[in-house]
Amino acid sequence: MFWSFLLLLAWIAAGTACTRLCLAAVHAAAVDPDAGPGGRGRDLTLYEAAFLSGGPARVADLTLVSMARQRRLLLAHTGWATVVDPSGRDEMERSVIGAIGPEGQSRIAPVRTAAAATEAVRGLADRLVAAGLAVPDGARRGIAFAVRQVQAAALAVVALGAVALLLPGRGTVPRDLVALWFALPLILTLSCLAVARIEVHPYSRWASPAGQRLLTGLTRRTRTAGHRGAGDDRTYLTSVAVLGVRAVGEPDLRAAFAHREPQDTTLRERLR
Repeated sequence: MFWSFLLLLAWIAAGTACTRLCLAAVHAAAVDPDAGPGGRGRDLTLYEAAFLSGGPARVADLTLVSMARQRRLLLAHTGWATVVDPSGRDEMERSVIGAIGPEGQSRIAPVRTAAAATEAVRGLADRLVAAGLAVPDGARRGIAFAVRQVQAAALAVVALGAVALLLPGRGTVPRDLVALWFALPLILTLSCLAVARIEVHPYSRWASPAGQRLLTGLTRRTRTAGHRGAGDDRTYLTSVAVLGVRAVGEPDLRAAFAHREPQDTTLRERLR
């Protein structure tokens, strides 16, 4: 019967996509601090915490906020960055100053994009991957691709089921029974996506399971310091590194970053 052939196609699509996602997740979870000695018994720097939490864009955000709080960079609420002190204290700051350009002033959005793509950030990523704390680029892209495949398989199952119900050739098989058979591969794909959302999403984008554990410990210590009233500049910057610019408390500084949303979308798509 024709509908059974469509059901076979639905199962093949669902089973293949879900298997690929599971393999990609296992590959990403295999990253361990024992793979590199730099991952054992260490504390994360602010730049490392920023990368593991939000990738290259978060590192650029942290550097901009840090320089602005030290009055070495002026971030206007209109979305412009102006260099006050042209001497960067580390390679990240020098990357930001270089991204602003020789005129010493530029809009924040292109500065952030350019700074996130510098060699300094790529070197930071390589060191974290070597230490087993960051997900390698191939594994990260593999999970994203596998998730898209499962989503496409779910749509394919729905489409094949609709064709099987609308076209003749079911014989004496009731429509409800045909729909039930097609519901099974659909449940498989949706369940796989739900599990991936819970188990994979927290760390697969940038941080490995080992990196996620370090981030969790860093976040816990930061919250404890805040509850005890021991918050300082490092605690503030740690919050920015882990949470992003939504942790920024100054209204003018938050307004400065509010002008970057269109560029954020482009950057995220490019980094996937």
